[in-house]
Amino acid sequence: MPTLDLAHYDCLGADLRSLRKSRGLTLSDLANAVGKSVGWLSQVERNLSEPSIDDLRDLAKNLEIPISMLFGQAKAAPEEIGFIVRQGARRSIGSKEAGLLEELLSPDLTDDFEVVHSTFIPGAKLAKPVSRPTQEVGYLISGKLDITIEGKCFTIKPGDGFRIRGEAFKYANPYKEPAVAIWVIAPPVY
Repeated sequence: MPTLDLAHYDCLGADLRSLRKSRGLTLSDLANAVGKSVGWLSQVERNLSEPSIDDLRDLAKNLEIPISMLFGQAKAAPEEIGFIVRQGARRSIGSKEAGLLEELLSPDLTDDFEVVHSTFIPGAKLAKPVSRPTQEVGYLISGKLDITIEGKCFTIKPGDGFRIRGEAFKYANPYKEPAVAIWVIAPPVY
């Protein structure tokens, strides 16, 4: 079975542990879901064992994330790992559904929050409101974005910020240019 070369990605184990915990799963819960032992999963989370591509697929499916999120980051300089995320080394996250392109600005997923660079392409639209058990703050850098929070509609412009505290929300970019926002989410959802 092919394995993933972890030499280029030093925080896979920490990210898996953080994702597992953010979903309220124990080692035993996730290990059982992917048909592996608790010891194996513990070793993967401590970067002592290299999962196969099939293992990563199973883990991603059970953590409800795209598999690319587990190995989509370029190698950072050793002194920058855990501190700096260069523009060309951002990890793509999310599913790119509904016209939303997201990149992780946080060095990894081990904090109590995550920082996301979100680009809403022209025509982007989340048709049905979503609600998640988070606190979120966004800041629009460019473009315009229509956001509905708890049934209240707002048009956000560059320099505007917004907050969502578990309320149902949806977005739309009916404008001709992309809308770019920085989004802080706690606890992490990716």
